[in-house]
Amino acid sequence: MKNLKLLFLGIVIFLGFVITGCSQQAQKPQESSAVPPDIKAIKDRGILNVGVKYDVPKFGYKDPKTGKVEGFEIDIAHEMAKKILGNPDKVNLIAVTPKTRGPLLDNGEVDMVIATFTITPEREKSFNFSIPYFTDGVALLVKKDSGIKSFTDLNGKTIGVAQSATTKGAIEAEAKAKGIKVNVLEFASYPEIKAALESGRVQAFSTDGAILYGYVDDSTTILPDRFAPQNYGIAMKKGNDGLLKLVNSTLEEMQKDGTLQKLKEKWGLK
Repeated sequence: MKNLKLLFLGIVIFLGFVITGCSQQAQKPQESSAVPPDIKAIKDRGILNVGVKYDVPKFGYKDPKTGKVEGFEIDIAHEMAKKILGNPDKVNLIAVTPKTRGPLLDNGEVDMVIATFTITPEREKSFNFSIPYFTDGVALLVKKDSGIKSFTDLNGKTIGVAQSATTKGAIEAEAKAKGIKVNVLEFASYPEIKAALESGRVQAFSTDGAILYGYVDDSTTILPDRFAPQNYGIAMKKGNDGLLKLVNSTLEEMQKDGTLQKLKEKWGLK
């Protein structure tokens, strides 16, 4: 009888271990699925790769003297690293241009792009875009002594824009609406457009107003014209929906607690 009791007790203990083990095994898939795979990949790597501008003062600019990259969008990148990895400094800032930012997302070199990337229906077919974090309109920078006072004064003249940006289409649409003809010349970077303006190769430098303010000097001025409002969003690879959800929730938090507004004020953005 005593042996039977010991046998029964042994079976109970054994079954307890089996049930506990099965329970733990069943929980493992749930635990791993709690973190979306796109976010898990970043966490496992321990660094957030973000495509940013190096040539746009106030948004993303690399100081040639210090080598430091800073700006409004750089601060947002640090906020994203803080949210995902718990440390705002765990971010790798990779220089992008309007022409390279899409391919770098597609090949996985960057996890997201925060680089004055305008949200458009066409682009949303190729990338996941966050809610807007900044809105601006297209503007024009001209030489003070050019005699150009408004957009219509550019009739028959050449305007420089960045490659693969939405600016070209916006200018062509505005020119058609105003009944004038303009030539649009594309460049690889903003500094190249500014140089073309200084040399007389183009008579106006056009992009979003806030970007242009970083290129104003004693010899240039921004025209009062504004058109084609542009919403900037954080772009991610199509299908990275877990990351998109986290980025949107972070931006919403930044809007609600005033962080986004404080960053705009910090960089002199309206």
